[in-house]
Amino acid sequence: MIDIKYIRANPDIIREAIRNKNEKADLDALLSADEERRRLQYQFDNLKAQQNSVSQIIATKKRAREDAAAEIAEMGKVAAEIKAIQADLSQANALMDRLMLTIPNIPEEGVPIGLDESLNEVIRHEGEPLNYDFELKDHLDIAEANRLLDLPRGAKISGSGFPIYSGFGARLERCIINFMLEYHLQKHGYTELMVPLAVNRKAMTGTGQLPKLEEDMYHIAEDDLFLIPTAEVPVTNIYADEVLSYKDLPKKFVAYTPCFRREAGSYGKDTRGLQRLHQFNKVEMVRFVQPEDSQAALDEMLQDAEDILKAFGLHYRVLSLCSGDLSFASQRTYDLEVWAPGSQKYLEVSSVSNFGEFQARRANIRYKDAEGKLRHLHTLNGSGVATPRLMIALLETYQQADGSLKLPEAIRPWLELKI
Repeated sequence: MIDIKYIRANPDIIREAIRNKNEKADLDALLSADEERRRLQYQFDNLKAQQNSVSQIIATKKRAREDAAAEIAEMGKVAAEIKAIQADLSQANALMDRLMLTIPNIPEEGVPIGLDESLNEVIRHEGEPLNYDFELKDHLDIAEANRLLDLPRGAKISGSGFPIYSGFGARLERCIINFMLEYHLQKHGYTELMVPLAVNRKAMTGTGQLPKLEEDMYHIAEDDLFLIPTAEVPVTNIYADEVLSYKDLPKKFVAYTPCFRREAGSYGKDTRGLQRLHQFNKVEMVRFVQPEDSQAALDEMLQDAEDILKAFGLHYRVLSLCSGDLSFASQRTYDLEVWAPGSQKYLEVSSVSNFGEFQARRANIRYKDAEGKLRHLHTLNGSGVATPRLMIALLETYQQADGSLKLPEAIRPWLELKI
């Protein structure tokens, strides 16, 4: 959420952000509602002051045993006016709250301007694709040949997009998750959390998924809970409505969770195998930092995610997302896309984002700085990383001519663990 004072003072910047992010927020409606709310608040405050003044006169006259009938009658009129304005003010505040939640975060200076992913900027490539002297298969053919997945039975149980990993496939998935968790804990200094997989509406609103993306979420109507689309939601909200000290910052958390997304807008997109799922696994990194430290934290988190891909010996590229491809809440995002040689394309495995104070305002997360001043901290999150497309890249990169797999050295100790 953006400070309403900033919106009032900089409407052209907000209009540009809405346009560049390809959002449909009605800034004129917001400014009009804000003006009406302030008008009602002014009237309400004046009437309350008048009420207090008349109350003092009544009390003085009663102590002096003087007639206060006129003042009491006036008090009744004022009280009725206050009640009427209070109802209007309550509606105006509710409208303001709804409209404020539709205003997206402002893209940071230097973010490429464009309305879709075609204008994302490739910053650099890392590693080199391997050379093969045999015809490559894609991950689904490899998985079927090695009995790593059972997609038909997953679909029978839950519908398409809910995979079953079987045998060595299940073991490999589990080992990849454990490897990434330990890597971030031991080499990058994160603290691990295990968090709820269902969150309330307030939490989803705090991180910016609601109200915009409600149709993409799995909703439990009876309890008004949502299955999480990412661990970002519960982890970021652990400090909702709290005040931290600058001495507590930075906070660095990592969490593994399954993630659930209806992918309501994905019709027509490539859904072969593991490429686009309704349930998938992800290791997520979240940071809480002082505002002056957030850019450095973003660069560090990007490197943390890259370290996983380097450890697995995978070729990948780094993209800076253009304004129209940024999430609603992000002010800057870097994507990591890993090369899948069998599919002959790059696949997104990580997004690392700086939200500035946008989420902190929505979730009411503040801290006291060194001078004791209350401020909103900055939040960041990044995939460290999501497993489905990582699995695709591993299977396709390390396939052998005879159909077997020769996995990278980094994961082998986890697969060979003896008890």
